Amino acid sequence: MSSPVRSPQKLWASSSGTDSDFIVKLIDVFPETGQKSALNSDAFSNPLNGYELPVAMEVRRGRFLKSFEHPAPLVANKPVEWEVPLRDRDHVFLKGHRMMVQIQSTWFPLIDRNPQRFVKRINDAKAGDFTKATQRVWSTPTMSSRIELPTVP
Repeated sequence: MSSPVRSPQKLWASSSGTDSDFIVKLIDVFPETGQKSALNSDAFSNPLNGYELPVAMEVRRGRFLKSFEHPAPLVANKPVEWEVPLRDRDHVFLKGHRMMVQIQSTWFPLIDRNPQRFVKRINDAKAGDFTKATQRVWSTPTMSSRIELPTVP
């Protein structure tokens, strides 16, 4: 049995800095039953009521978009396509569940902070290298951010 060909997920994004990270998360959101607990009228009785189960998460660092061997700066404020390889998972979204996609620009302390300014090595960044940056995710007819998932009949 052959497995389907999977293309990396596409994220069109820009940063006002010359380096940036983007973290993409795919989350299974359990249905909310709306049932209240008899003990506490404010608490839901079903412990999985609206639960958000992380299915896949991936970090992409801007400096490595073109090459892992030769880091390069981003062009500030220029939207570029980021391929985000959400690894294959053995997961099925059940009827009534929703899919949530979260995109963020930091995952500190799980990964080191990105200074938002390109430096040769992030581990050697000085305090002055860390700067504020504005991150944007694009979704236009020509720059379509998306996640493609296989379907099961």
